This record gives sequence, C-alpha cells and structure tokens, in this order.
Amino acid sequence: MLAVLFLHGLTDFFGTLERRYYDFASTSTSRQPSDRIAIIAIDDQSIANIGRWPWPRDVHAQLIDQLTAAKVKTIAHTAFFFEPQTDRGLVFIRKIKEALGPAATATDPAAPVVPAVAPDGLNEQLGKVIAEAEVALDTDAKLATSMGKAGNVLVPSVFTLGQPQGKPDNPLPAYALKSAVDEPNGFSLPALRGQQPIEVIGSAAAGIAHLNQWPDVDGAVRQEPLLINYYGKAVPSMSLLVAAKSLNLALSDIRLNVGDSVQIGKLVIKTDESALMLPQFYTGKDGRPAFAVDSFYDVVSGKIPAAKYAGKIVIIGATAAGVGTQFATPAGPGLSPAETIGHITSSILSEHFIVQPAWGVWAMLGVLLLVAGYLIAGLPQLSAGKAAVVTLALFVVLLVVEFSLLSASATWLKLVFPAALLLIGHLALTTKRFLMTEAGKLKSDEESAETNRMMGLALQGQGQLDMAFDRFRRVPFSDALMDNLNNLALDFERKRQFNKAQAVYEHMATFDKNHKDLQSKLNRAKNLSETVILGGGGAHPGGTMLLDGGGVEKPMLGRYQVEKELGKGAMGVVYQGKDPKIGRVVAIKTMALSQEFEGEALDDARERFFREAETAGRLQHQNIVTIFDAGEEHDLAYIAMEFLKGKDLADVTKGGHLLPVPKVLSIVARVAEALAYAHKQNVVHRDIKPANIMYEADSDTVKVTDFGIARITDSSKTKTGLVLGTPSFMSPEQIAGKKVDGRSDLYSLGVMLFQMLAGVLPFRGESMAELMYKIANEPAPDIRVIRQELPDRLADIVALSLSKRPETRYQDGDRFSADLRAVMALLDGHAVSSAAPAGAGKAMAFAADAAGGEKTAVFAAPLSPVYDATQVTKPPDGAAFDKTLVTPRTPSADPRAGEAGSDTTL
Repeated sequence: MLAVLFLHGLTDFFGTLERRYYDFASTSTSRQPSDRIAIIAIDDQSIANIGRWPWPRDVHAQLIDQLTAAKVKTIAHTAFFFEPQTDRGLVFIRKIKEALGPAATATDPAAPVVPAVAPDGLNEQLGKVIAEAEVALDTDAKLATSMGKAGNVLVPSVFTLGQPQGKPDNPLPAYALKSAVDEPNGFSLPALRGQQPIEVIGSAAAGIAHLNQWPDVDGAVRQEPLLINYYGKAVPSMSLLVAAKSLNLALSDIRLNVGDSVQIGKLVIKTDESALMLPQFYTGKDGRPAFAVDSFYDVVSGKIPAAKYAGKIVIIGATAAGVGTQFATPAGPGLSPAETIGHITSSILSEHFIVQPAWGVWAMLGVLLLVAGYLIAGLPQLSAGKAAVVTLALFVVLLVVEFSLLSASATWLKLVFPAALLLIGHLALTTKRFLMTEAGKLKSDEESAETNRMMGLALQGQGQLDMAFDRFRRVPFSDALMDNLNNLALDFERKRQFNKAQAVYEHMATFDKNHKDLQSKLNRAKNLSETVILGGGGAHPGGTMLLDGGGVEKPMLGRYQVEKELGKGAMGVVYQGKDPKIGRVVAIKTMALSQEFEGEALDDARERFFREAETAGRLQHQNIVTIFDAGEEHDLAYIAMEFLKGKDLADVTKGGHLLPVPKVLSIVARVAEALAYAHKQNVVHRDIKPANIMYEADSDTVKVTDFGIARITDSSKTKTGLVLGTPSFMSPEQIAGKKVDGRSDLYSLGVMLFQMLAGVLPFRGESMAELMYKIANEPAPDIRVIRQELPDRLADIVALSLSKRPETRYQDGDRFSADLRAVMALLDGHAVSSAAPAGAGKAMAFAADAAGGEKTAVFAAPLSPVYDATQVTKPPDGAAFDKTLVTPRTPSADPRAGEAGSDTTL
C-alpha cells in the first residue's frame, strides 16, 4: 500500500486514470447543447476557394455584413488582428497623393479638388481616383467599418500567464479597458504581458476577450479560465463575454464572487479560487458533432443563406490544416477553438458546469482510510473466494458512485485512486499469501493425494464404489491411478452400473484418451448405459448380454422384449416392450417389490399384486386400458398392458392450456362411463386424476389407466381402508381412512372436472394438514366464481359430484355421464329438458343425526338450476311430513335464488 502511495506521489499514473474516467463519465449525460449557437469554420474548402491564409480583411468584412443583415445576435471572431494588413499598393497610392499636394488630399472622392500644376480638371479627376484606390486597398478600415455597423462583434486578445513584478510594460489600451473589470483580489489567473488587436479594429469591436486555454498536464482542455488578471484589470474569456453580450448585459452586470463563482445577470457560474470553471462538453449523436459546423465559403458565397443564423450566436474560427489549433477535450481528441468556445458558451448559458465540492477532498480521504482498513484488517480474515467477491464489489461501488455523481448531478468526487489502491492492494496481498503458502501446499497436496488414493482403494474393497470414485477424483493423474480407475470401472460393470463405469472411463480419458484399450471400453459402456438394465444377477438368462464387438442383446421380461424406458410410473419404471411372437407393442409397468417390502409384507404385496392385476385384467371396456399379462422376473413384478400413443391430461389442467368446454365434458363423460363399468365389476380405481387418464387428440381416444395400483402398494390386509391416492383428488371418506366404493372415484372425477374447467383445484392449502381439512369439512366453491360463462346446469353437476357425503353425490358413473352429455347437447344448441334425465331422478337416503336423533332425507337433483341437494328434516317416528325446507347452495351468487337466508318451500 505504501508503494502505491509512493507511486501516486511521484508519477501521474493515477491522475491520468482519473482524468480518463472523468472524460467518460462527464460526457455520459443527458444534457443537450444550446441550439442558439452556430459555428462558421475557416476550413480547407474555404481556403481552396478564397485563397491562401491570411485573407484580405475585406473578406471578413463581407461575412460580417451578411450576418449583420441577417440580424445575428452576437458574433465571436477568433482570428487574430494583432497587426495592420497593409497592401503594398496602398503605400504607393499615399506617396502619389502626397506628391500631388492639396489636389489629391481629399479623402472624399466627391469633394471638389483645387487644380494645381496639372491642367484644369486633370487634378480633380486624379484626386478622385486616388481617394477611391486608398479606400479599396485599406482593408483594415473596411473591416473596422463593418464591425462598427454590426455593433455586436467580439475579437480576441491573448496573454502570457505568470506572476507579474512591478508595473506592466504596456498597459491595456483604452479600447481594451472597456471590456475589463477591476479585480484587485487575485480572483483570476495573473498575466505578464498581452497582445491586443490593432486600434482601428479594437475600437470598432463591441468587446475584446481573451482566448487563452488552460490545458491539463496531458494537454487536454477540461477547464476554462473565466478571467485573466492583467495588473488589476480582469479580462473576461471569449465564452464569458459572448454569453453576457447575448443576454444584452453590460460589463457592470458581471459580478465576481471571490473564491466561489462568477455571476452574469442571474446566471451563477461555479468556479474554484482562480475563477477556473469545469464546463460541460457535449457528445454528438448519430455520428454528428454536438454543434453543426458550416463552411466560411458556403456562407460568403450564399450557398448557405445568412438568414439561417438570425437571432443566434455565431462563432467564427479556423479549422483548416496548418491554420487552426486543435484541442483534446472530453468531447473528443480534436476540437477547434471555435467549437471549444461553443461548448463552453453553451455550458454558461445553460448553467451546465461540473462542480468539485469543498468536502470532496475529505470524502476521498475517508474512502482511502476505509480501503486501507479493509486491506490491513479485513482482507486477511477472509477466504480467497470471499475476499475476491468483497473486493470486486467495493471496486465496482466506488467507480459506480463516481460515475453516477458525474453523469447525473455533475459533481466530481475523485474515487479512481481509492479504487485502484483497493484493487492493487488486493492483488498484492493475495499474491503474497499464495507465494508464502504454495510451497507448503505442494507438500500437503502430495500427502493428501496419497491419502485419498489409499482411502479410495479401501472403499473399493468394501464395495462402496461411488465413494471410492469420489476419492480417486481428488488424486492427480498418474499411471498408478489410471490402473486403480480401470479396476474401479470394471467393478461398476460387474454390478451392471454401466453409466457409472462410463463416467470413470470419461474421467480417465481427460488424462490419456489412448490409454490401453480405453476407447473400446468407453464405447461399450456408452452402449450399455443407453440400454435398459433390469434387476437380477448378471448371470440370469433374461438379463442384458454382451455380444461380440461390444453390441448389446436387449433384455426380456417374461415373453416380452424390453425396447426402451418411457418414464416413471406410480409403481416404478415404465418401459416400452414388444411381444416378439405376435409383434404387439406393449407398455410394461414394473415394481421392485423386494426393494419395497420384506418378509411377510413381501409375500402379502406379491399376493395382492397379482390379485389386483387379475382384477384389472377382467376389465374390457373401450375407455379402460387393456391388461394383457402380469408376472415377476429379475426381482421385478410387471404388468404388460396396451401401449397408448397419447399423453395424460396433466398438461391441460393449467390456465392457458385448457381444452374447450365441450371437449372436457366429452372426456369426463367417457371416464365416468368407464368407471361405471368398473364399479359394476366391483373394481374401485382409488386414484382418479388427470395423470391417470390418457388422451390421444388425433383419434379422440380416452383411456383410464392404473386400476388397482393404490391397493397394490397397501402393505396390510387387516385394515378396512387406507388413505391411498393423490391428496388433492381424494374424497372426504378416503381422507378419513374409511372404506371407499365407486362413489369415491366419482368424487375424484368431479375434482378432475373442476380442474379441467377452471385451471385450478377446488381445494388448496399451504400444508397437507390444511388441504385434508378443507376436503373433509369445507364446501366446494362454485365454479362460476372462476368461470362465469359456464352454464348453470354444468355448475350444478360439478357441485353435486363434489358433495361431501357419498349418499348425496352421484351414485354411479352412468348418471354422471348422462348429465354431462345433456349439457354437451345444450352447448351444441339442442333442446334439453329441464327435468332430470332417465335414471338420474330421485336418490333418497337416510342418515342418523348425531345431535337430535332425527333422520335426514337427501334428495339429489343434479340438473336443478339453483340447488344441488335439499335436506328434508323428518320429524320423530310416527309424525308426518308437513313442510320441506330447501337450503340454496349459493343463494347470493345466483341471480335466480331468493334473498340470502330465506327459506323456500318445496
């Protein structure tokens, strides 16, 4: 850190970085240049057309006359007029005039001439010619006349800066003093001597301003000296005087706030103690400069009309090669004096200047102390990774803070040096730490590598191959390690874990891909890892067999040849298989019973597996997947069933992917019919959900899968029921662990219907306990709250299917299907009777009321427009019904219902 501070004190390296960052950040702003400023350049084109520089001053006079006629606000001419421009012909004209005497002394060509020695009339005529020639050849007088008529032309002076001693050699002439202000306080840059325009031009100009620049140590112009102090008289800069004149302000309107700012009128320009300001330099857009530059020749020749500059500030300056001086600025590497004045004048008029706050030095010192504290005390306490993250974060923060202050609020807080100190200090300290520990680390690594290798061999001997491979990967490669890895890969192959053997071979190939027969082993492992590997010993005749040349014989499950893995099912892995005798493609669902159960539980699970498979195999329905075969081989129980090309319905239960309502009703109706058939065969599914319904859109085929799967996984025959299935689709009685029947499947189908119509489940909870409580106790929401456009009859069907009590919901799938198809007909525009369809009339059941000993009759009316069920309270035995009270499902949600809370007589 001391070395960095020493480097900073002796060199300008960090200062250069700071200035470059300032240039980038200060020009990355939304500030726009003033559109009141125009620049006319004495460029190469103008010199090629008008002639060599310097031009006769009547050329400048011509341009000024044109701009005056166009009513330009202010003209700043940056060409130097320090010496008279005397034409050699003018000298001889004046000698002739002197020789002729009084006859030729008249300056007015129209004045009468007194004849002298020459004949009458000759002297008079000669005097007029001489007077006209004198006027034509005196270009200084022409320029002065044009400036005088314009009354708004400013011309430059230049000064040699330095601390004066005694009195000036040449005090400011009277015509220069009219643009200077008294400044006895030293609030400006002192000057030793100066150059002023010639008297005839200086007197005719509206003001004289200095054209001195203040370059940084790298030669770039970033500051503007607003005042030059010439023996107590402060001469304003061209930009400052142009801004004042354009605002119609007099010299008395310039106020000097010593050490803080310069004020012209209401504009306050922040400066340092030497009246130096940091102007805003603007960047161009779309490849164009901030200020448009027109050619002097184009304006003089009329190609560009002078009217373009009406009411504007016009700055005239040289840009031609060998004539104009180019300055490096934050806006670019080559800016002419005229363009530089344009940028600075716009900054003054728009109050676009950059401030170095007085507290900036203290802020930078504080940041330096924080950086030093971090490097000394904080960095050694952090690990290499954390230290890198913290250092990078601090480095970025420092640069972002400086950039944001410059670009957004035009405040320059110098933070590049603290940021550089942070970065260099971090690199130095971490390098030192690395060098000091590298020798010890190498020795430690050697010892650690051998330890890991021996540990890997020990783990391999214990059969813990994965842990052994992890240890071997920590060891640097060597011939001994390659032999160890080869043996490990062979052990993986013996355990039929070919994908892990492949990983070992690939690890070996990173060191030497030509090691012995590594490539052939790797290819064989790849082939095997991409092939179905079934359970059981490698010597089993049904297992995967290696062929000559590294090929693979596909495994068999019973009489089925296994082709490939399709995915994971409820029971285990699902494969695509083929019956080689008849060429039938099947889906094979497997379950490794021996991995899930043991002892008596395994025997029980195996018995139930085949019993449920046999039961499901009896189901022959067009909407139920067909079971072909069941068996057990390689420690795998399997069921071979119909291979389906479609997809399950899980994807079409999400918002944005829902199927049309008629299609949903068609699918659910067919599932209901399939369940009705299964229930008549005394088969309950127990896990109806979208994932267990396969649908192929092309053929419009619906298939219910996984009958009996839930019971197969039940490890106890002594229970009357078990909470099995997918919680969100389980019926209240299934949640409660009660014995379930087909009505539980119809409830699950109602949940699926709700989800396929609404895109959400009817019951949701933050936890499993909350979800199960809602299913068991809370009424299902009205689906029309989510989809108001659904018909009332469909909402009634959904509500009836989700009734809490089995006796109050659909009693069989046929009724469920019939109601759905009736709504489909209604949606298709067919007439539908308001009465319940045949077979879906009244379903009456009684249940004991635990509280009062009464009995409750439940009347199911699936197509009722408002009510899904009505509860009729039966009096004690022997009494007769005299009134039926009907409770609306959602009286406040349906416009046809009575007022909330009212009773309706049936």
